[in-house]
Amino acid sequence: MIDWSWISRNASSIGSLSVEHLLLSFVPVALGLLIAVPLGIACVRWGALYPPVWVLSVVLFAVPSVVLFIFLLPFTGISRLTAIIPLTIYTVSLLLRSVVDGLRSVDPAVRDFADALGFRGMHRLIGVDLPIAAPVILGGLRIATMSNIGMVAVASVIGISSLGDLFVDGTQRYFATPIVVGIVLVTALAAITDLGLVGLQRRMTPWLPRGGHA
Repeated sequence: MIDWSWISRNASSIGSLSVEHLLLSFVPVALGLLIAVPLGIACVRWGALYPPVWVLSVVLFAVPSVVLFIFLLPFTGISRLTAIIPLTIYTVSLLLRSVVDGLRSVDPAVRDFADALGFRGMHRLIGVDLPIAAPVILGGLRIATMSNIGMVAVASVIGISSLGDLFVDGTQRYFATPIVVGIVLVTALAAITDLGLVGLQRRMTPWLPRGGHA
């Protein structure tokens, strides 16, 4: 049974928790993208670099988020940074393979043609390689973003505010309303964000069929 009066009384707090959840979800995605793209480019440029970097990223991703949160507590305290650092690591781990696979998917004939037209070095990377790799990279970005939105809730276990606070509160008081509200909001946030990323992907890759790579 949902207590609608509790929702109306706590609307301001729920709104604040939603903003915190958004911040803790999207900042690591932005930072992870800034790290993963140049790192992926380096791994494609120097192939021997990719295996050790990939293994390290897999190992780090395998560590439960709550373990990394607790590990960082003595250094960063109960702060946003304690959540942002591990979530950025997870984002890089998820995005790295997408960047490498996307860049490796560029047809060598296309590169040769671009070279013939004078597209070389950074000019070709930005004007040819990355646009062609964009669908694969954006697919990885969608997965990383959805993962972050879900994992942010775990940060509430160590006192970092997010929509996970609603789960903790409801569980401690055996009160279903905040748990249901938390589930609905996290799900809605993930769905709206994914739709936004699909729209971005379509705008960035207008040559793809509407039903493809979505």
